Amino acid sequence: MAAAGVLGGCAGMPDAAVDRCAAPPLGETRLYLRGAMSGWAAVEEYAMAWECNAYAVTAELQGTQDFKIGDAGWADASTFAAPRGSKADGATLPVARPDRGGSDNLRYRFDGWSTLRLQLSDDQPVLTVAQAEPRVEPLSDPRAQALRHDSRDLRYKSPFGAVSDGTEVVFTLDGPAAERATLVVEKRRLEGNQEVLAYDELERVPLARGADGRWSARRTFDQAGVYGYWFEVELGGRRFVYQNNSSPIYWTRERGANGQGVAIDAPADAEAIRRFRLTVHASDYAVPAWAQQAVWYYIFPERFRNGDPSNDPKAGPNTFQNGSVEVHASWGERPFRPGSGDGSDARGGNDFFGGDLAGITEKLDHMADLGVTALYMTPIFTAASNHKYDTGDYRNVDPAFGSNAEFERLTQEAARRGIRVVVDVSFNHTGRDSLYFDRYAKHPGVGALEGGEVRPDSPYADWYRLDPAKADPDERYSGWTGARDLPELNEASPSYRSFAYGAPDSVTRLWLERGAAGWRMDVAPWVPDDFWPGWRAAVKAHDPDAVTIAETWFDSSKYFLGDSFDATMNYIFRNAALDIAAGGDVAGNYRNIELMRELYPAASWRASMNLLSTHDTARSLWLLGDHGDDPAKAAEARRRYRLAVLMQVAWPGAPTVFYGDEVGVTGGEDPDNRRTFPWADTGGEPDAALYAEMRRLIALRREHPVLALGELGAPLHEDANVVVASRSLDGAVALVAVNNADAARTVQVALPPELRGRDYQDAVTGERVSAGATIQLTLPPLFGAVLVSRPG
Repeated sequence: MAAAGVLGGCAGMPDAAVDRCAAPPLGETRLYLRGAMSGWAAVEEYAMAWECNAYAVTAELQGTQDFKIGDAGWADASTFAAPRGSKADGATLPVARPDRGGSDNLRYRFDGWSTLRLQLSDDQPVLTVAQAEPRVEPLSDPRAQALRHDSRDLRYKSPFGAVSDGTEVVFTLDGPAAERATLVVEKRRLEGNQEVLAYDELERVPLARGADGRWSARRTFDQAGVYGYWFEVELGGRRFVYQNNSSPIYWTRERGANGQGVAIDAPADAEAIRRFRLTVHASDYAVPAWAQQAVWYYIFPERFRNGDPSNDPKAGPNTFQNGSVEVHASWGERPFRPGSGDGSDARGGNDFFGGDLAGITEKLDHMADLGVTALYMTPIFTAASNHKYDTGDYRNVDPAFGSNAEFERLTQEAARRGIRVVVDVSFNHTGRDSLYFDRYAKHPGVGALEGGEVRPDSPYADWYRLDPAKADPDERYSGWTGARDLPELNEASPSYRSFAYGAPDSVTRLWLERGAAGWRMDVAPWVPDDFWPGWRAAVKAHDPDAVTIAETWFDSSKYFLGDSFDATMNYIFRNAALDIAAGGDVAGNYRNIELMRELYPAASWRASMNLLSTHDTARSLWLLGDHGDDPAKAAEARRRYRLAVLMQVAWPGAPTVFYGDEVGVTGGEDPDNRRTFPWADTGGEPDAALYAEMRRLIALRREHPVLALGELGAPLHEDANVVVASRSLDGAVALVAVNNADAARTVQVALPPELRGRDYQDAVTGERVSAGATIQLTLPPLFGAVLVSRPG
């Protein structure tokens, strides 16, 4: 729990010190730590208290977190962010209000309980971070400390992990001194981008004490959903709760990593209880087999390869909304950043290099040689911007990228090389410069806001929520997260749903017919939940083998119930792997992997895209230290990146390579992360050694199916630098391990019976080792091992 405090006071200060305390400079305004750890919401757990001379909060935080500080409404006067382009040094982070250049996310890598203090001054406000003692919730009866339940231990919950509907689950609680125990079962409601998080109680199941003194109950879960559960215990005439732990999960508002829980005195408000979570999916839920063995290549088309200069965008009036595009003079330039002084205009997303579908087709052999089996492209449909998420026409390829025929040729050529192609779109918003909205009256027909005027006679009128009473045309609609370029759609419109997926010639069906192997859905949490079942049904009716992928950053269990998605873009894996590679506490970060092992259906986990770099985040090499100005740091970043790639290959999930990562492309936050691919024939200098190493590691997936499809076991060993786990498939087993220390580590690992008495061979080095009841592993620095034992 975060530290509690009273606004306007000097919490915990001696009386003499109180006299010297300043009044809170923001008056009654409450500040919150808002970011990846809270789903960017203002939640009580991260409320900051005024403590004499600073706003402070103490919380359990793990790994790299992006965040800002703000009040509940993000008022400019009480919002504090990183100054644009600033670099934090150590545990002191400069901050600024928006009117003083505060625009970027703050970023810090935490290793457990921390105290954050925001000190305000007119010159330079600062945020300091310091390690803090863990907050232990006191118990009114010490005998309650003997209560125990571990959701990942079959002695306490069986069967393990996500289950199909109709499954009976056995719950067990240790409580030798308990007088009565009850299992409380609830169903979770998680809506939007985690703005709604609530539980509805379903049943209270009395636990029975067995001959061994343990308490047990059984319950059958007949409906798909994400369930919560906890235990109410009576002991010595008092009520206690046994609940989930407080461990944070990347990007996820809800606390608790499952596993072993903690006992507390029963709180006055049941909302304060942290629930253990259980995923129940439909019994007929099926995920395409090919997606569970895929190796993805991930392309931002405008920056990959210019295969047809004749279709390059050209500057001129009304070539970008009501302005002009900007065209780069050479392929090797950096993307323009408005306001940076690089000579570009004030608009974003309007600079072009000329990448296109012809260029992607031309380089399919590069992907095939790397070991890729699936290609994911960010949107290719007609749109004004370079990123194309501002869709202008869902039914046609953007002319700067080529033609519909060129897309079909790409899918055909890819198929010849064993590569499937998946397309991307947003059904949450369009572009304002679209034929459906037509803010600038540039398109045929009548748009919903034609030339800035609300048009009830438009065939697209009910696709948007418009307010004609507003004087400013750009205030007559809601833009996604406030972006005026992206008017939000009304997904409840029957007309829109028919267009998107219901009609025989719907957008969803059309591109599958043109050769797409599935869909990646942008900003999936912002689309109402009741949209996805009909959409999924349309996809699977056309092609049961088509994959459906959600862009979700937080715990994605709710999307793996059988009525929406097969997989997600796995940002939880991304953060865990990169934080481990960067030197973070391995055991602490590995809790994120363990949560997915328990909550995700195995097929969905295997099919999810194990990302490292993305078009929405700084590139991996940049985050690991390669900023292009220090060869020694660049070399170390590559060693650390190699460790993260080993995790991509050896752990469940589909390894995903963001274009250029394999040849050493680095880059900071958007748009710097969207640099062009450094082809040698365009003057670039691709890192051939890194490419060769990536190719070698990716090949392990093809050579050893246990790494793609094998079940992941509980950690056999974990500490601050090392984790060792097992994979198993049809008699084949593998021991997978990583070591993020700067020196080699030797660990002695106790093995369960099924892993003993085997001969193992390191798939990377070829070294052989035999195992008895234990195995000794010597792991190289900043790397690991993959020891494979084939069926005997």
